[in-house]
Amino acid sequence: MVKKAADLVAEANAAVGTLSAAEAKQLLGRDDVLFVDVRDGAELARHGKIPGAVHAPRAFLEFYADPASPSHKPELASGKRLVLYCGSGARSALAAKTLKDMGVDNVVNLVGGFGAWEQAGGDIER
Repeated sequence: MVKKAADLVAEANAAVGTLSAAEAKQLLGRDDVLFVDVRDGAELARHGKIPGAVHAPRAFLEFYADPASPSHKPELASGKRLVLYCGSGARSALAAKTLKDMGVDNVVNLVGGFGAWEQAGGDIER
């Protein structure tokens, strides 16, 4: 049987764990937490981002996360708890699962993504 995208997202969320927007808001500003925005650049420019979030588009995530890659972003190997988000939470679930598969254990997905963050009244950096 062929898996659907929704199946893959559900499996990813089960593997990495999730946070609600309310839970994620409580983590903003903590030294041991890093928000990671996996949306594309146009989305980020149009809507802003969670303050202090590192931009690591899903299309390049594996290269940014790999310390052997010339594109490596050291923030992704900081040991901090990584809270990934996209627009609605699906792409970031898949991205979080990818990081977990690469050996990054302290990663979770923000359910509902940036949209849920906005609806919860989360701060936005423009």
